[in-house]
Parts: sequence; structure tokens; C-alpha cells
Amino acid sequence: MKASDYIAETLNNHGVRYVFEVSGGMITHLLDSINQQGKIRVVSVHHEQAAAFAADAVGRMTGTPGVAMATSGPGAINLLTGIGSCHFDSAPALFITGQVNRDEQKGDRKIRQLGFQETDIVTMAGPIIKAAWKLNSVEELPGRLEQAFATAVQGRPGPVLVDIPMDIQRMAVEGPAPIPEALQAPQAPDLAVVRAALEQLRAARRPLILVGGGIRSGLATDLLRKLVSILQVPVVHSLMGVDILPHDEALRVGMIGTYGNRWANCALGNTDCILVLGSRLDVRQTGADTDAFMAGRTVIHVDCEPGEINNRVSGCTAIISELRPFLETAMTVAAPQNHAAWFAEIAAWKEQWPDINEQPGLTGINPNVVMHTLSAHSAAASAFVIDVGNHQMWAAQSLDLNADQRFLTSGGMGSMGFALPAAIGAAVCSGKPVVVVAGDGGFQCNLQELQTVVRNKLPMKIVIINNRCHGMVRQFQESYFEGRYQSTLWGYDAPDFAAVARAYGMHGLTVDKPEDVKAAVQSLWQDPTAPALLQVMVDTSVNAYPKIAFGRPITEMEPFAKPIAMEST
Repeated sequence: MKASDYIAETLNNHGVRYVFEVSGGMITHLLDSINQQGKIRVVSVHHEQAAAFAADAVGRMTGTPGVAMATSGPGAINLLTGIGSCHFDSAPALFITGQVNRDEQKGDRKIRQLGFQETDIVTMAGPIIKAAWKLNSVEELPGRLEQAFATAVQGRPGPVLVDIPMDIQRMAVEGPAPIPEALQAPQAPDLAVVRAALEQLRAARRPLILVGGGIRSGLATDLLRKLVSILQVPVVHSLMGVDILPHDEALRVGMIGTYGNRWANCALGNTDCILVLGSRLDVRQTGADTDAFMAGRTVIHVDCEPGEINNRVSGCTAIISELRPFLETAMTVAAPQNHAAWFAEIAAWKEQWPDINEQPGLTGINPNVVMHTLSAHSAAASAFVIDVGNHQMWAAQSLDLNADQRFLTSGGMGSMGFALPAAIGAAVCSGKPVVVVAGDGGFQCNLQELQTVVRNKLPMKIVIINNRCHGMVRQFQESYFEGRYQSTLWGYDAPDFAAVARAYGMHGLTVDKPEDVKAAVQSLWQDPTAPALLQVMVDTSVNAYPKIAFGRPITEMEPFAKPIAMEST
């Protein structure tokens, strides 16, 4: 069996249904084999970074590793941002790169390069990947492929890379690709430890459960929803946990953190016991003042990686466990709790600080209102895929997601240009419409993928919040550089995205008046099966509020409180 045919069959046996790639000489055997096999859809994009982001989204949406391929040299290097995104946000993915023939590799020679486009992608990817291997013989291929799939999904999910020289791709492998064995189930935590954690939560006057992206990457959303329904404890979420509970769930409080809903940060700042599930308590969740975050409360932190607990926030009670076995164990000892007074306090904060009233002196379209309107008319969407910038925070604060809708964004990497190609992956694997929310700056990073959307007739509804600047960094410059807007407002511009959309052959329109927003959003869905783009013009000076005043406790937020230190993130 030809090695490239063996690879195609192995991918199919592991449930891979889509491969994203940009063609190149060192992967032609792979592409031909997948094409001839006919079981896996090849989605050709226009930049390898886009292929990586699309694979990232498939991994998050399905739990099966998304797959992207690239040729050697620049193709492989262009995958690195997407590999890092998978690593930081725990998305299972397999990256396959073609490498030059073994007799064209420099080996130990003291030269830069022997073969054309020869590049050591394995070493480059090392710090941002679970595992990376370059094959030295065809005999290694079966074992490495099985190891790659197991590594991608076991424990904390993430990316793996296999670099395959072209001469190995065309060699013979003995026997058909094996059917993979079932992975061993992770060990359950000690029942007594779990019981003690729930007892601490029960005894608290103001308990909270904080959920993050680990719930989704741990394939534990169903169990989390069942557990909180039993416990009746309010739940806050991080940026990566927006879609854990539906918007109409009474137990769902809102997003916490740097740009969190003000009422949710008030709840987090006043709780006396927090159960942390699938969140690493980074600076954007706790604020810079970790002493204030820990003061007067118990924090029980569950994570599958010991190093994530008591890292920058110390004094937490550690439970080392994957989330599914923890939640399964917790279900056996969970009992309802009554915290009516605590719920009333949270409700009063929410009434006092509605998300649509955080913009003093706002003129023109309110971005938070846009998000509520968009979600109200996008029930058909399988996912909302959000780029990076101020619009990301407005979306996380104000989108109203249903129980079966996903929220995908680049959290740890925070890469502008994520949303459009990631939405391609989400649309391909779900077979349903997907909503993109991007800013004018980030959208230009991978704008070329509009052609991929049109060519594949993907039902994507693209909303660009156009504030004519790099808004998040402009806001940073406003706070710390006395309004000197170099490279965010000065020396920056953007095209008419509605006209660009029409040039690519899709419906494109612009809205610039608040009273026209509803009709404009509805127009996106005139044909639910066709791509469409809406450009929403907002005032350049609109900031993402509320925002923790850096250096202060999480309950002290801009614009009503001012930072006392310069933020570094």
C-alpha cells in the first residue's frame, strides 16, 4: 500500500471528514491519495494560516482532531499561528507537512539549507505543540499516526504535527491501515475529595461556579449542565466559556474578567466560595490584584494539569482531574442548594448595570445592541465565530446563544484574522449556517478567504463592526499614551467591505443608523443558504466597556474607575 494512500485511509478510520490545505509540491502525493480515496473532503483555502484556523474550529466543534496540510518551507511556517491557537485554546488537531526528500536534507552539514524549501518545522513548532515528529523511515509511519491521534485528544487536547518527507510518502507500507482502538478512560477523582468540595460550596452564603473553555475541550458540557441544574448554584463564565450555558438559563450570570459584564464581576468579587472548572485563572479573569481576588473566599480549582493550579493565583484547593470524571463523580453526591438571597443580589447588580448602558455619551450605533439584535435573528446559526478586538468583547458580553449554538474565538493566542477561516471550518463540519463577527482591522488579515466561502457556497453570515481603526489598541493608547494613535488610527484605513463582498460575488450591504440595524440584520438571512456580509459603521471613539481598571480589584471597572498601573496584556 502506498504510504500516502495509507495516510488517507488512517485519517478516514479516525473519523476525519475534512482536510484543509493550500497545495504545494511536497503534499501532492497526499492530496492525490485523498482525492482518489473519495471519503474525505479536501477544502482548498488561500493561505495556510486559514487552513490551520479552519482545522482548529473543526477540532473544537466535533472533538475529533481537525486536519490541515501544508507543503515544506513557507507553507509549513504559515501554519504556526494556527498551531499556537490550537495549543493555547486546547483544540485537538493534526497538522501534516510535506518535507523534502531525505537525500535533499542538510542533516549535520553546517549549511542553512540543502533542498529547496527545506525547513525544520518540527523544531519551530516545538514550544506551541503537544508533539511534533519528522519521519525518518516509512516503518515509523503507522505508529506515529496512531500516536498523533491519541496525543491530540488525551488529557488536555491540543495540536500534533507529523512532518513527512516526500520520498517516504510514495513508498510502500505493509497491510491496510488499522482500525484505532478505544482510548482508555481517565481515572475518576477520589469520591471523598469531590464530596468535600461540594460541601464547601453548599456551606457558602455566596457560592459561584466559574466555567471556562476546558468544559468544551473536555467534552463535558452535557454533564456540567446537569450538575448545575441539580446544585442550583449561579454560574459565571470566562471568554472561552460563553457557550457553556444557554442565555435563557436562570443559573447563568454572565462573563467575568477584564471586559466582563459588570454584574458578573460584582458577583465574582463578592463570592465566598468558587468552584473553578475548565479555567486557568489568568490575568484577564482575575485582574492583576490576585491578593484581592483571593481575599475572603475559598477557591476550589479542578484541572487535569497540576501546573495550572496555584500558578499566579495561590492558595487554591487543588483537585487534579479531567472534567468528565470529576463531574460524573460529583453527580453521585450532588444535592440542591437554596441561595435565593444571593440570586437576588446578583439580579440587582444586573438591573443596575445593563450591558447596553456602558457607553456614556455614545453617538450612533451601540455595538452591544447590535449583538443582541444579531443573536435574536440568527437562531439558524450553528456557531458564532468571533475575531479579536473590541468587537470580540462586545460579542462576548451581549450575544444571546441558544443551547445548541457554539461560540468560537481565539483566546490564548488572540490572533486577528481567526474568525473568517475558523468559520469556514465550522460551516463545513456542521453543515449549517455560521455567523462571523469581525472588526475592520482583523478581517483584513484573512480577507482572501471570502473566495473560499463563495467557491464552496458556504452559508456564512459575516458582520464587520467597522470603527475605522484598530479599536482595542486605540483604547489602550487613549489610556496610556495621551491619545497618540500611531498605527491604530494614524496611518490606518480600511476598504468598503460591502463593496469587497460584492466583488467576490456575495450580497454586501452597510448600515450606519441605529434605527436601521434590525432590518439590516434581517437582510442577512433573506437566503439562509447563501453567504452575505453586513458592514456596521460605529463611532471611532466607542470603547469596550466595562473594563477592569488595571491594578484594581475586579469590581472596579472603567469608565467609572481609572487604572493605577499600565497593563501588560
